[in-house]
Amino acid sequence: MIQTRTFLLFTFVFFVFCFVVVFGQTTSPETNCTIKSNTTCEECLKIVSCLWCISSQKCIDYPVKSILPSHSVCALSEARWGVCWMNFQTLIITISVIAGVIIIALFVCCFCCCKCENIGSKRSDERMERQTHLRKFRQEERKAEMRQRHEEMRLKYGLKKDNQYSRFENS
Repeated sequence: MIQTRTFLLFTFVFFVFCFVVVFGQTTSPETNCTIKSNTTCEECLKIVSCLWCISSQKCIDYPVKSILPSHSVCALSEARWGVCWMNFQTLIITISVIAGVIIIALFVCCFCCCKCENIGSKRSDERMERQTHLRKFRQEERKAEMRQRHEEMRLKYGLKKDNQYSRFENS
């Protein structure tokens, strides 16, 4: 249980860190991306806030107000951000798939942990119930044995009576 909570905490911190790294960047005045136009993709992407468009060979500031760059700026299949060898469209799909797999894995882990805890409590409840039934059964056996012994003593000493609710008389 503690390991699951630790794992969930680290996963949350990782997602927050990734979110801040990707969306928390602003362009400073000395890192103007337009001066890197008509160079290479590698030169443009050295500045993290820049987006390289292969079709126009332009280095532009990443449009942070709209999370995805519009088609008028650069087509997603032609845009490069972060690395030159992967287009932006593939990058988005890859990150989405990885995030989806991680979220599904977290849900499965949480479900399994909750399920395992419930199974454990059901098992202990069943064990307690079996022990209770066993105790009652043994107690009833002891009562039956005690009645049998009392009945044998009554027969032995001639105290057997027809009406079990009548008083014994001393004769």
